[in-house]
Amino acid sequence: MTLVVPPVLLDRDIVVVDVEGNGQQPPEIIEIAVLPLGGGVAGDEAVAPNRLRTWLVRPRRPIAPVVTRTVHGISDRDVADSPTWSEVADEIAQALTDRVLVAHNAAVERRVLTAHLPDWRPTLVLDTLRLARTIWPALTGGYGLDRLIDHTRLTAPQALTDHLGPASRRHRAGYDTWQTAALLIALIDHARLDWSDLTATAALSEPQPARSDGDAREGGLW
Repeated sequence: MTLVVPPVLLDRDIVVVDVEGNGQQPPEIIEIAVLPLGGGVAGDEAVAPNRLRTWLVRPRRPIAPVVTRTVHGISDRDVADSPTWSEVADEIAQALTDRVLVAHNAAVERRVLTAHLPDWRPTLVLDTLRLARTIWPALTGGYGLDRLIDHTRLTAPQALTDHLGPASRRHRAGYDTWQTAALLIALIDHARLDWSDLTATAALSEPQPARSDGDAREGGLW
């Protein structure tokens, strides 16, 4: 199964991103996934799971047991042989530079990524949480990604499980990135949005907002 990119996104350079952290303050990224969409290249209407890139990263400080237990399941042992952030930063920056960033509760991703990549700034940030709140204003149960996956009845394809292996589960970066991309497409198709509608509804403004308890609840990251 592939994602079918709607025409409104095809001529845009977009990356969908999810990051998972070590539960410390300030947070360190221990997993990141990046999925490019669009780009104006013929054949990019269909995006297969093998286009999804993921990195595990060894942090300087230990992963808090509570986030291992209750969020992503990643332990210090899982990242013991992974590269440090400084070893992968250039590669990740290259994947993000000059592209529109899409994420769920995107203020969190933007803040953490800019802390890790001081010279990087996205051309635009689109937030699927903001978009879902506008399109489904009376949705019960909140707007966390898990709730929206259930509401939209998004199912991960077997090809994603094959690509990610044991990491193909909720609250792992690769899985959440794929489902955020699927959610974005579902919201665009449901509301028949053009680019102007999409940016007016989903774009984050500057400056970057401070972290709140709501960020943690609906982002489900740290």
